[in-house]
This record gives sequence, C-alpha cells and structure tokens, in this order.
Amino acid sequence: MPNSNIDSDLTHGNLRGQFLLAMPGMEDPRFKHAIALIVEHNSDGAMGIVINMPSKVHWHEVFEQLSLEDLSLRGDEPVLLGGPMSPEQGFVLHGTGMHFDSTTEINSDISLTASKDILESLAAGRGPDDVLLALGYAGWGPGQLEQELTENAWLTLPAEPETLFATPVEKRWQSAAARHGINLSGLGSQAGHA
Repeated sequence: MPNSNIDSDLTHGNLRGQFLLAMPGMEDPRFKHAIALIVEHNSDGAMGIVINMPSKVHWHEVFEQLSLEDLSLRGDEPVLLGGPMSPEQGFVLHGTGMHFDSTTEINSDISLTASKDILESLAAGRGPDDVLLALGYAGWGPGQLEQELTENAWLTLPAEPETLFATPVEKRWQSAAARHGINLSGLGSQAGHA
C-alpha cells in the first residue's frame, strides 16, 4: 500500500467558517478575550475578522467619509476593530441572501463583502439587516495559526449567526463558548476543539 498522507483536524482550509476564541491565557494584548471569524484558511495562511472589539469610529463617520447620506438608523453603532492588518480596509460580515460586487459566502449563513456597494446599500437603509462592519483583519502566515492552536492560544468552535448578529458585542466571547457548553473562565490555558 502506498504511503498516504493522513490529514489532521487542522488541515488547511477546514477552519473557514469557524470561530477562534482567544484562550484566557492569551498573551497578545490585541487579542485578549477576542473572538474572530475565520473567513479564509488555506496553504498561504489564514484571515479572520475579530467580532467583539468596538472601535471609536461610528458607522456615520464611515458613511460621511464616503460622501454617503446616512439613512441607515445605524449611524451611532461602533465599527469593529477587525484586526491589526490593513486597518483602513472595511469588511462587512452579513447574512447570506444579498450579493454585492465582492461577496464571498463563508458558510451557509454568513457572507463577507469588502466592496463599496454594500456600504451604499447600508447607508440607504436597504440592508442587509444582519450585519457587522469592521476595519482591518487578523492574518496568519502559512502554518502560523496551526502552531498557535497547538500552543493552546485559541479554541475553535463552529460559527453561528446568532453570536455574530444577535449577541451584544461585549458578550460574544463568553456566549459563543457557552453555546457549546464551555466555561472559559475555568479553562485557564487549556485548549481544545469543539
């Protein structure tokens, strides 16, 4: 029988659509108590959007910068800090169903769009309804995320829209874990994969 390469649960690509929850012992202050949605994972690395760190920027400021009239009724909502990479780049996580110039489906419930047309639609109050706006992203080079997982820096969980769109920002880290029966405060620096 030829030598076959047996893939582990960290095979490139299979973390797309998963949440990464920073373990309580996370040493990097940029990711302390962070929860990120992995939007891409392949042999070149991984990309995620942090979904629980509000910035000091509000939606109306983004619309003003793009010369868009704000009819959204969301202008006072904070834009999220999606991660330290490309902090000037906007990313919109939203429910599936509406498609824009650069929409990519992350899973059957969640899409990502980074083109201006979704912001025009949001400013005009046309939707989508389930939406998060973030500036920047978190990035990992080839094998870096897998290494961090083996070092117990992160816990992986299936992503679900309720955590993204129906849970208050400050409760997303704890709530995502609780939905899977995990008490993060009792974990210390242990990790695993649900």
